[in-house]
Amino acid sequence: MELRHLEHFVAVAEQRHFTRAAEAMSISQSGLSASIRALERELHASLFVRNTRSVELTEAGRALLVEGRRTLASAAAAREAVAAVQGLLRGSLSVGLEQCLGVVNVPAILAQFRAAHPGVEISVRQGGSTPMLEELASGRLDVAFVATGGEPVPDVTLRPLASESMVLVCPPDHRLVGGGPIALEKLAGESFIDFDRTWGARAITDRAFEAAAIEHPVSLEVNDVHTLLALVSHGLGVALVPERIAAKKGFTHATIPLEPHATDRWQVSVATSAEPTATLAADALLGMLDAQLSNTPTC
Repeated sequence: MELRHLEHFVAVAEQRHFTRAAEAMSISQSGLSASIRALERELHASLFVRNTRSVELTEAGRALLVEGRRTLASAAAAREAVAAVQGLLRGSLSVGLEQCLGVVNVPAILAQFRAAHPGVEISVRQGGSTPMLEELASGRLDVAFVATGGEPVPDVTLRPLASESMVLVCPPDHRLVGGGPIALEKLAGESFIDFDRTWGARAITDRAFEAAAIEHPVSLEVNDVHTLLALVSHGLGVALVPERIAAKKGFTHATIPLEPHATDRWQVSVATSAEPTATLAADALLGMLDAQLSNTPTC
């Protein structure tokens, strides 16, 4: 089995489209199709169900995708190991990042990394923690800075960096302002503003309300911390957010603590795959993270 056939297969599986995959791989569509057919012949199995608009993985294709990604990651690690012996660090480094985590200065670490290892191509994707953890487990990301409730994640290693409580943010004239820590039951009937379901804070909030059997109607869903705080400040709803987000300046919202253990704590972690296929580039980045953390106290 040739690695290039696996690379072509993974590209089609991720794009769900031969033309887009061919463009991403910078090869002709006919060449890509021939490569997939060669792989199917070798495996004696159909890998895709093809139609005029898209392609879908067969059961055999889904099985191959998991192992194919691992194989490609191992091959990349092998190439990097040889380069390291020669005093070089090459290859690629893919980093995931949820917005407004604080704790670590990721841009500074990436700048330091690029200066030290110019031969490594860096890619960064910002998004929710849930899909990034899935991409780590499948080998599509090398490192991710994520937020969770501290629960274990299959096939992923989480190294906690900091954690803090969730709090309520609400308009300054809200009925609960000035009354001390509140129970979730006091929020029954409220209209909520919240983050997309893939964000770590949203997952914590959803889980807490579900456990308490309280309705959590989200009327406004956003993908930006500042927009959420602005909407709350203008009286359009209330929200549960981590303390560091509630502390942001420039807004007129009020902050109310929750009763102890009302929700899980919001935990920021650096995440890597649990599989022993970490790249040398990822190891180098984590080493720089350790150096930054040792010089900068977290909160």
